[in-house]
Amino acid sequence: MIKKLLLLSIAILALVPVAVQAQVPAPAPTPVQAQPGHEYSPLVEKTVNYKNWSLVNLKTDKPDDLRSLIAGKKLVMVVYFAPWCGNWRNEAPIAAKLLEKYKEQGFQVIGVSEYASRDDVKKFFGAAGAPYPIVTESESRDDKQKTAHYGYRQLTGDGRGWGSPWNIFLEPAKLTATGDVLTEKAWVVNGELIEDEVDKFISSKVSSISAGVITPCKN
Repeated sequence: MIKKLLLLSIAILALVPVAVQAQVPAPAPTPVQAQPGHEYSPLVEKTVNYKNWSLVNLKTDKPDDLRSLIAGKKLVMVVYFAPWCGNWRNEAPIAAKLLEKYKEQGFQVIGVSEYASRDDVKKFFGAAGAPYPIVTESESRDDKQKTAHYGYRQLTGDGRGWGSPWNIFLEPAKLTATGDVLTEKAWVVNGELIEDEVDKFISSKVSSISAGVITPCKN
């Protein structure tokens, strides 16, 4: 009898760790947005009603029309940024890297500066200047809720305070030829680019062979 009780006790003790383990949930994966010092966000297709614009070029001090800037390109990334923003400083070298990699295949980057003076933007890029066109939409933080940039962020669910950087991808061949609205929907990133994801997306749009490319997230 004692022997049977002893064997039963051993069997129960052996099952306890399994039961405890089954009750403890596995830790949730850390979202990319939660990485310290970063505001990474996935590439998603959103309704944005993105409009054509004419804004003053940082280098020439003359207005640039968006339709003219993107003519002949396969894919254009328009990135809205504030030069004082730490998240933009994280993304800036990635944007330049992607441009260098794909510019010969029809990819272009256009920067739209926000909430800082043109002199501050020039200081950010230094004597060499930006590797892509830069235009100015606003020069004061007081203008935040008056900018088209702010309106687009509201439409696409970007809940950040300043929304720098904010990225939108345009395919010129698919945009309207006339009128204010260029496209109803577009692929956007409400935060910093996830480099690998965006690299594959760009490659799929500018390369003649698109087999095996990633399908970005959709909402």
